Amino acid sequence: MPTAMDRKNGKVLGYKEAVQLTNPSNPKLKGEVDDKYFYASDNKDDKVHGWVSTNPPVGFWMITPSNEFRTGGPFKQDLTSHVGPTVLSMFVSTHYAGEDLAISFQHGETWKKVIGPVFIYLNTNAAAKANPSILWNDAKKRGYQFWTKTDPHGNFIIEKVISDTYNLYATVPEIIGDYKYASNIKVTPGSIIKLGILVYKTPRHGATIWEIGVPDRTAAEFFIPNPPSQYKVHKYQNDTESKFKQYGLWEQYGALYPKKDLVYNVATSKYSKDWFFAHVTRGKMRKNKSRHVEFEAKNKLYFVLEMSGEH
Repeated sequence: MPTAMDRKNGKVLGYKEAVQLTNPSNPKLKGEVDDKYFYASDNKDDKVHGWVSTNPPVGFWMITPSNEFRTGGPFKQDLTSHVGPTVLSMFVSTHYAGEDLAISFQHGETWKKVIGPVFIYLNTNAAAKANPSILWNDAKKRGYQFWTKTDPHGNFIIEKVISDTYNLYATVPEIIGDYKYASNIKVTPGSIIKLGILVYKTPRHGATIWEIGVPDRTAAEFFIPNPPSQYKVHKYQNDTESKFKQYGLWEQYGALYPKKDLVYNVATSKYSKDWFFAHVTRGKMRKNKSRHVEFEAKNKLYFVLEMSGEH
């Protein structure tokens, strides 16, 4: 990450959170865009995040033992850090979602929601001066999560569950809707609970004529353009993540469709190359009667459905 001074000396772009680094202390970062949204993560993936210093070698970690208190579910994204360094623990936010997830109260309403727990963990090891991952790997062993990912055959085990009564939910990649186990599950100390075979019947009420993409809560399968050439791309370990988190991707829609919006033919088009990953506006400048310049946003999506004689 850049430093706070790197951001201060950089060039503010389309919104204040996005700054292009023009003279960073680390020359390798020159030309990159820094944005707090780059340091976001799905709730399901954020067990632990934090910082490592090298002199002395100390790790400072924000551990989220369980995400059940957060709104938006396991696929809701939220922020983890700000340049500074600042470590965040987001309890409830409208990031990536809007005001529907904001906390609101009626007059005289009692708030009963429990926030947390969160665990702030510090560790140190002399060997971490040469290998900071020692502290990172230690931090990942802490805490607990009441969720897991199945193996390729659908088998799963959830360990370290605190005694209580629970609901069991599941999502299946590329399958619409959520599964909920019919009964409550009561966990007692030392118990081993076997649920047997769980079957999810998807909510289909008729034949599917056509669909674009897959219902997996991401836009990864659609066409994601390269960012504008004036911005240096930071390479993440996950290339799909690197694609999504580049600044200015929305501007590429206007570059691809400067005069007319895209037309998608459901019989011949392929969503991996013909469907832009985000619904964005294509701007047009015009003057009103008072001679002020206004920005008119235009975005129309056209579908073409061709039926052959076989259907």
